[in-house]
Amino acid sequence: MPEPGRRDAVPGQSPERGQRTRPKRRAPGAGLRAWVELLRLPALFTVPGDALAGAAAAGVRPNPRTLLAIGSSLCLYEAGMALNDWADRAEDAVDRPHRPLPSGRVKPAAALAAAGGLTLAGLALASRAGRRPLAVAGALAATVWSYDLVLKHTPAGPPAMAAARGLDLLLGGVASGGDTRKAVPSALTLATHTLAVTTVSRHETQGGSPWAPLTALATTTALTWSLTREDGTRDTRTRDVLNREDGTRGDLMRYDRTRHDRTPATPANGRPPENAPTALQHRRPPPRPGGVNLNIATLSGALTTLYAVTSARPLLHAALNPSPPLTQRAVGGGIRAMIPLQAALAARSGAPVTALLTAALAPAARRFSRKVSVT
Repeated sequence: MPEPGRRDAVPGQSPERGQRTRPKRRAPGAGLRAWVELLRLPALFTVPGDALAGAAAAGVRPNPRTLLAIGSSLCLYEAGMALNDWADRAEDAVDRPHRPLPSGRVKPAAALAAAGGLTLAGLALASRAGRRPLAVAGALAATVWSYDLVLKHTPAGPPAMAAARGLDLLLGGVASGGDTRKAVPSALTLATHTLAVTTVSRHETQGGSPWAPLTALATTTALTWSLTREDGTRDTRTRDVLNREDGTRGDLMRYDRTRHDRTPATPANGRPPENAPTALQHRRPPPRPGGVNLNIATLSGALTTLYAVTSARPLLHAALNPSPPLTQRAVGGGIRAMIPLQAALAARSGAPVTALLTAALAPAARRFSRKVSVT
C-alpha cells in the first residue's frame, strides 16, 4: 500500500522530481550467495588435505590436534579470500564487475572485517594446539596478508603464495606432534605446484600468454615423474630391508636348531635345561605383509596419475588457446588437482587411510566448483 501523499511511479515512466522509488528487493538467499562467491567456498575442499598430508609426512596419525590445524587452515584460507577481493575491488570493477564487491552485493568494510575476524579465529585455533603450531600459523597469516596487500602484483607474488601452501602443510605436521623435518619434502612439492598455478592465474583475466600454462604443464610433468620415481625407489629399499631381515632371521633359526641338536634331553625331574630353546624360537617367522606394500604403491601411483590428469589437461588446452576462459579453467583445474596431490603425498608417506580420506574430497570439490567459481 502506498504511503499517504506520495504517488507511485507508473511502470515505464521516470519518477517526478522529489519522488522516491521503492528499493529493489533482493531475492531470497542472494546475500548468502554473494558471500559464497566472495569466499569461494568450493575451494575449501582443497584445504584439509594440507594438514592431513602434513601429519602423514611427519610420521603420525591424525589426532585431535590435527583437527585444530585443519580448522586454523580453513579460517586463514578464507581470510585470504576475503582480503583478496577487498584489495582487488578497483581492478575487479573493470575486469570482473560481477564479483560481490564491485556489484555492491557485499560491502568492502564487511569483507575487510571478515578477513580480520577469520585471521584471529585461525590463530586462536592454532594456539590451542601449542606454541609451535601458533608460530607456524602466525607465519602463514603474515604471508597471506603480505601477498594480498603488497606482493600479489610483484614478482614475489607467486613465491609468496607457494610459501603459504607449504606452511599450511607444515602446520599439520607440527600440530599433530610429528617430526617436522620429514614433512619438508612434501611441503616443497605442494609449494612447487602452487607456484605454477599462481603464475598461470596472473593471466586469467586477459589471457594471451601460452608460456605460463606451458611452464605449469612442465612442472606438473616433473612432479609426476618425481612422485613416481620416489615410490619405486622406496619399494626397492623396502624389499632390500626385508630380504636382509629375512636372511638374518634364517641364520638365527639355523643357529637355534644347531643348539637344539646339541642340547641334552629333558632331565627326569621334567624341567628343561635353562639354555634349552623354547618353542617360540623354533616357530617360523610370520609372513611379510608384502601385499600391503604393493597396495600402498598402487594407491600412490593411481593418485599421482589422477593428479597429473586433473592438472595437465586444462593446462594443455590453455597453452594451445590462451584465452581468458580456458586460462581460468586451467587455474581451476590446478586448484582441484591439489586434492589428489595431497592424497598422493599421504600415500607415499605410508598412510593409505589418510590418502583415501583426502581423495574423497575431490568429487565434492568438482561438483560445487561447477556452481561457484574457485577463481
